[in-house]
Amino acid sequence: MSTTQIPALLQPIIALNGWTFAMEIWMYATRIPVFTRLKVAADNTRTRADMDRLTPAPVRWKADNYNNLFEQPTQFYAIALVLAIARRAAGEADNALDLKLAWVYVGLRIVHSLTQATTNNIMRRFSLYIASSGVVAALGVRAAMLVF
Repeated sequence: MSTTQIPALLQPIIALNGWTFAMEIWMYATRIPVFTRLKVAADNTRTRADMDRLTPAPVRWKADNYNNLFEQPTQFYAIALVLAIARRAAGEADNALDLKLAWVYVGLRIVHSLTQATTNNIMRRFSLYIASSGVVAALGVRAAMLVF
């Protein structure tokens, strides 16, 4: 299959997936030293709540964000795939608006991650979340209009 046949909408999907792996590496880079110092491997009786109390907030923020990347983005992955597949099935070329919205979504999620992992400013995070929700909703509407 030539690259001209691969839907461009797959690129933001792969980019967000790559970002998720980057956040996983960042999370482990900060958590492993803390867990080593706390001798977590030697004490398997600690609960998650215990670990949260013992882990510095900036370290928890990265783990919290990593978990967030498996929540709303799953809708994005599904909707972007539906758009890519349905447009191909309908014999359509890539749609420029779909692609722009997908990249805006990825950008918003990366900024959300950086905000949560560094300053954890709640109002900034919430604004970014609402904006990304609007973008994924717009993509969802576009997908619904295409398949129904």
